Amino acid sequence: MAVRAIDQVKASALGTSYAVSSSHPAVTQVGGQVLATGGNAFDATLAMAAVAWVVLPGQCGPGGDAFALTREPDGRVRAVSGSGFGPDGGTPGFYRDRRLEALPLDGPLSVAVPGALAAIGTLQARATRSLAELWSPAIELAGRGVPCTAKTLADVAEHRGSLEADPDLRSVFLPGGRLPRIGEVLRQPDLAATLRRLAADPAAFHTGWFADRAITFLRGTGAPFSGDEWTLGAAAPAEDAISAVYSGRTLHQTPTPSAGWMVLHQAALCDGVLGATDQLGPEAVHWFAEAARTAFRHRFASCGADNEAWRDALDQDAIRRSRAAISAHVAGAAPAVAPVGDTTSTVCVDADGTAVSFIHSLAFTFGSRTTVPGTGVVLNNRLGRGAYLVAGHPNEVAPRRKPLHTLNAWLLEEDGDLLATGNCPGGDGQVQWNMQVISHLLDHGDDPQRAVSLPRVTVFPGSDADVLDRPQVLRCEEGLPAGTLSTLAGWGHVVEETPVQRGGPGGSALVVKVDRGRGVLHAAADPRMEGVAVAL
Repeated sequence: MAVRAIDQVKASALGTSYAVSSSHPAVTQVGGQVLATGGNAFDATLAMAAVAWVVLPGQCGPGGDAFALTREPDGRVRAVSGSGFGPDGGTPGFYRDRRLEALPLDGPLSVAVPGALAAIGTLQARATRSLAELWSPAIELAGRGVPCTAKTLADVAEHRGSLEADPDLRSVFLPGGRLPRIGEVLRQPDLAATLRRLAADPAAFHTGWFADRAITFLRGTGAPFSGDEWTLGAAAPAEDAISAVYSGRTLHQTPTPSAGWMVLHQAALCDGVLGATDQLGPEAVHWFAEAARTAFRHRFASCGADNEAWRDALDQDAIRRSRAAISAHVAGAAPAVAPVGDTTSTVCVDADGTAVSFIHSLAFTFGSRTTVPGTGVVLNNRLGRGAYLVAGHPNEVAPRRKPLHTLNAWLLEEDGDLLATGNCPGGDGQVQWNMQVISHLLDHGDDPQRAVSLPRVTVFPGSDADVLDRPQVLRCEEGLPAGTLSTLAGWGHVVEETPVQRGGPGGSALVVKVDRGRGVLHAAADPRMEGVAVAL
């Protein structure tokens, strides 16, 4: 069956020394420059992260969170989870006393302690260059200004009302009180100054001048932070990845509070099935959809950041029961919650074979739409987006409990060697699209660029804490045959055909694959965004 991929003419970037990919040309460029001048994959990741904070301001920033999966030449795969707690005074009763039925999705009450700088600190320990050197391109860009892109304009236009309410956001992104024009230079001098100070002393974000300023501001708005939870957010130690076998290869993922276990759950359900089906035919799409729904149901029913319930999803008896249900070709139910999000990421492999898959986010576009005054730092809305206000739920908001995340990163090994690494931003779409890209690579032997360009299918809603009454649909990007869509409808799926959203939120898959036999790296960037992959 012929399946139309967007931008099929484009090929993967090929190299023998290093490869890097991201969702923005400037981000990829700085990563390539670091690698070309002898830096390692950790150096490149740190430089790219800071540039992304400047050129993709709606998606990420030092006030957000970050996760990474790393593999060094000795074969050890490690995960870094940079996310923080909500406020110490943020008990369920605190929000219910304010007659809230769910946590706010913007403003100071939606903020969790940012974890990006904690993750940066852990990655810095494996870098060869100082943050002052690695962040200098980002600091220069923020001070000099960067041209407004179509993506940034769309983000600002969508959230204009919220941005107008914050003086710092208004001054940068609504010049003269109007929408910016594509190509208009947007300067962020406060962010440049903050990055310069944090490059010299990154610990100040959680325990020094920045932490003091952030806590004073948040407490002044009524957010019940004590300051102690901010200090605890300084640590994001590297830990073992979680892993499973798919299609005879080892699939590594980021552990909780990341949603990585949901990809492992889907992989266990689909293993041995998708390779025998037409690629993105009705059988394959049905399995993608029902495996995702099964994972979302389990998350919503049982999972929290501080329990081990995710392991129950991988119990062999549970997998057998779920596979039997999926084989019946009847569309199942999903939890009644909806995915939204805006995230960005990078992947790179250096000349020594070190790999880093890095993903960071403010949660929603521009996060809480609140800045720490005078710093240029936008605060996330991860608490409001990720935690539930459901009595007794393991993901219910509580002091010293991290909200569950959608962010995750993956890495594949074959016979103990690096095979591929990647990620795909996009809220609750992440775990679904990552599974699809992995299947295309392993079950059908696709080139990475084709794997990230094929039409995607998305179960909607997923398991986010916000909107609780959206109707259940299976969103299928244009490019699938009409016969596939009609067969799925006959099996009970409510099919919604959607256009490919170039420049839209999420869905920007990145992959670097290793051809061990030839010693060649294949790097791909999703055509849905402005992404660029380079290799040398």
